Amino acid sequence: MRKKLISLLLSGTMLLLVLVGFTSSSLAADAVTSSGNPIVTSIFTADPSAHVWNDGRIYVYASHDIFPSRGSDLMDKYHVFSSDNMVDWVDEGEILRADDVPWGRPEGGFMWAPDAAYKDGTYYFYFPHPSGTNWNNSWKIGVATSDKPAADFTAQGYIEGLPGSNLIDPSVFRDDDGSYYLYAGGGGTSYGVKLAADMMSISGPIKQFTELEDFHEATWVFKRGSIYYLMYSDNNPGANRMRYATSNSPLGPWVNRGIILDPVKNSETSHGSIVEYKGNWYMFYHNAEISSNGTLRSVCVDRLYFNPDGTIQKVIQTSEGVPSVGPRSNATEVKYYDLVNESFDEYTEKTEYAMNSNNVAIGGGAIRSGGNIENMHAEGSYIQLNGINGGTGGKALLTVLYASGDSGAAFKADASGDPAGDGYFLSLPSTGGWGSYTGRTNRLIDLNPGTNNMIRLSGGMGGANVSRVSVSLIPEDTQETEYFMDGNHVSFGGGATRSGGSIENMHIPGSYFELSGVNGGAGGQALLTVLYASADNEATFRVNASGDLSGIGYSLSLPGTGGWSAYTGRVSRLIQLNPGTNNVIRMNGGLGGANVSRLIVSSIPQS
Repeated sequence: MRKKLISLLLSGTMLLLVLVGFTSSSLAADAVTSSGNPIVTSIFTADPSAHVWNDGRIYVYASHDIFPSRGSDLMDKYHVFSSDNMVDWVDEGEILRADDVPWGRPEGGFMWAPDAAYKDGTYYFYFPHPSGTNWNNSWKIGVATSDKPAADFTAQGYIEGLPGSNLIDPSVFRDDDGSYYLYAGGGGTSYGVKLAADMMSISGPIKQFTELEDFHEATWVFKRGSIYYLMYSDNNPGANRMRYATSNSPLGPWVNRGIILDPVKNSETSHGSIVEYKGNWYMFYHNAEISSNGTLRSVCVDRLYFNPDGTIQKVIQTSEGVPSVGPRSNATEVKYYDLVNESFDEYTEKTEYAMNSNNVAIGGGAIRSGGNIENMHAEGSYIQLNGINGGTGGKALLTVLYASGDSGAAFKADASGDPAGDGYFLSLPSTGGWGSYTGRTNRLIDLNPGTNNMIRLSGGMGGANVSRVSVSLIPEDTQETEYFMDGNHVSFGGGATRSGGSIENMHIPGSYFELSGVNGGAGGQALLTVLYASADNEATFRVNASGDLSGIGYSLSLPGTGGWSAYTGRVSRLIQLNPGTNNVIRMNGGLGGANVSRLIVSSIPQS
């Protein structure tokens, strides 16, 4: 297929592709009206704490499961996500990490389930973190503050006077009278206490809630009408459930009401929050739907319903998520069901790499056996492909063919064009045996323009023997960009002049004109076409272009057209351009005359 671009007059317009899998603008244009679950797919997240602030957006403060999986002990940073319609979610970015906590454990890690509160123009972020190497007996509830809900948080210290053992998962609740309460606990012990006016110290005695049935961790407190609700995770073996209790006081006593969330998919832990937004009630929770690994979790959301007597109906976990409560808006999070159901039919320009190819390197314990790469279960093992063609840059389809006797193996894929730098998760379900090469897993990745891209597959999360890797692009249409001689990016000299939109006097020795900002796409061959008029029998231009490897330029013959105003001449030749939009093409005259009206640069699709 051949596609012509409308004349750009050298405007330098550029389309930027962002994020994994899709762009936010393309999502905003479709008709999807449900959030999909999980709602966060760019990184692994857990322990969602949801709040609605005065700006009308809903914010989710989440912990971050580090990928490749290093276990929950090494969680060390927090992100915030926000939405104005429950469908389009924005990753507001990282707000705090272990390195930012001066009083924290020297080894870092252990940044577990957080919460947030707002009072008198200040946002308070509460997080559990140990202060010593002996982490289990040195827990503190840290406090960071900001004048923004999702940026510029600074660690201020920790709340004095709290128990040091099993004190995790803080939850902060604001009562109708403006007083605030802190709840925390783990390992079977649950606490609550009133906060002082400074939001960083306690006011009054600490209350232990011994009446809660099978309490484990993950406290969340909210109020509806006159009823106080306390939700928490229980000790159900192998897969925690969320239970709740009610009271007529923020510090109990509590009446146990039962289970409201069954075990989540592929994760032993359970943790969540309940919030009202735009007239609906929601439960946020996490599962391991994407990773099948209980230490690589993802935030989800579903509707929550109350019975007439104030008790809560059990939440139904769905893949569809929740309906939109507002018009489409910008988002940076791809819906999971879009991610897994995306059609890759357009990615037909495939390059396949055997594992004994010259551009395939291995290390970290990985070995080559019979043309396959094995031992990818070893920590630090990797496969690296070099010299990968990214075309014009943007999305590419990575496909790995493999065999695996493990269940739930995964690779981390790093690629040169990854805008976030966090890598991509690549799931490798079991094929039933190490010699059963029936596995085929895909992932959209980002590549830079040109042929110098790198793709690295890191193992250490279960085993998979790899037989082949392929990288597929959407074939480029031949694209013509037309440049008029009165454009801003055209300069001239040496006696050449501009008249009526054309460059004239190119017969003068030393005359030239130059185009800057020429788009070379992925780099390589391009077709240069000159439209002109000439009363000479033949003129010759010397052409120089940014990508010319020889440095001597190209010769271009321009036969006469019968007159200086007869703009019927059209000649073409192949030239070399560099990748990107910063190319320069220079036409040097002095060997016969030709008045030039336009240049056309056409990309040449790669075979």
